[in-house]
Amino acid sequence: MIKVVVVKKDNKYCTISINGHAMYDDFGKDIVCSAVSSIVITTINGILLLNSDSLKYETSQGKVIINYISDDDITQTLISNMNNMLKELEESYPNNIQIK
Repeated sequence: MIKVVVVKKDNKYCTISINGHAMYDDFGKDIVCSAVSSIVITTINGILLLNSDSLKYETSQGKVIINYISDDDITQTLISNMNNMLKELEESYPNNIQIK
């Protein structure tokens, strides 16, 4: 299962951790993992294209940690959109992705 942990302070996103494998299908064929990867990578790349100082992240095998998120409106809106898309995915695949 993919586990997403979202930390907010004063109603602003601070840290997001995404870890695991959805186990919907084999590695390389898993549509849930593919959707999560696409949502997260597109969001990170879009934010960094607008302002390279607006977030910091780390990646490793099966894990992404966004450990700094600027509190500017554009960054917060794009992260909120990412979170909403992940929640929609969770509604469709509750056995494969969990958001806390």
